[in-house]
Amino acid sequence: MLYPWPRGYSSSKGWHKEIHAWIGFSPQRVLPCNGYGPGLVTRLRAGQQVDVRFWGPKLGKNYMNRLPPMPNPKGSQLNQARHGGGRCQFSLSNDGGKTFHLIGEYTHSCPDFYYAWPVKIPDNVPDCNEEGKCLFVWSWTAVNMDQFYQNCADVVITGKKDGKYPKKGIQIVDVKGYPQKVFATGDGFENKKGKGPNPDEVKENLQGEWN
Repeated sequence: MLYPWPRGYSSSKGWHKEIHAWIGFSPQRVLPCNGYGPGLVTRLRAGQQVDVRFWGPKLGKNYMNRLPPMPNPKGSQLNQARHGGGRCQFSLSNDGGKTFHLIGEYTHSCPDFYYAWPVKIPDNVPDCNEEGKCLFVWSWTAVNMDQFYQNCADVVITGKKDGKYPKKGIQIVDVKGYPQKVFATGDGFENKKGKGPNPDEVKENLQGEWN
C-alpha cells in the first residue's frame, strides 16, 4: 500500500525492503500488519472517501514524495509483481489488528498502482485516536499463488458519538491456522496494468455496502 501511509514506510528512510512481502515470507512477516510497528499517522473522518494507492519496488523509494501523480501508463509498463490481480479487502481495526471490520472490497484486478481504489470510511464509525490501536488495513489474496498480504496504516478517525463498526470481518487465508491453498480470481494481465476498479464495486464501496 502507498496511501494511506503504511507501517514499514519512513519519511526519512523510505520503504523497508520487505514491506511488499507476503505473510510468512520471513520469520518477521506475520499477522497483523506484516509484523511492522506503528508508523506515520493519516487523519481520516467518518464518511470520507479514501483513494487507496499501491506501491511496488519499481516505483522507487522516493515515490511517496511525488504524490499525487500516477505512473505514466504509456510506453513500457512497470513490472508490478501483482500476479494477475486478485481480491483486495479494506478494513478498520480499533484494537491494533486483533479484529478487522470490512469497509471495502475489490475483486479480480486488484491491486494495481496505475489506479486509485476508492473506499469509504463508514458514516457512523466512532472516534478512534488511541496510538497504535487505530488502523486502516489492506489485505490481498493473490491469484494462483497461495500467498496472503497485509499492510496497515496508523490512523486517527474523527467519528460519530455512539458510532459502531461494520460487523463483517475479512478473509484471512494461507496463513498458519487459517484455510490453505485458497486462490483468488484474477484478470489475466499478469504483472502489467490491469482493468482497474470495477465500476459496480466502486459504487458498492462508496455506498457503504459493508455497513
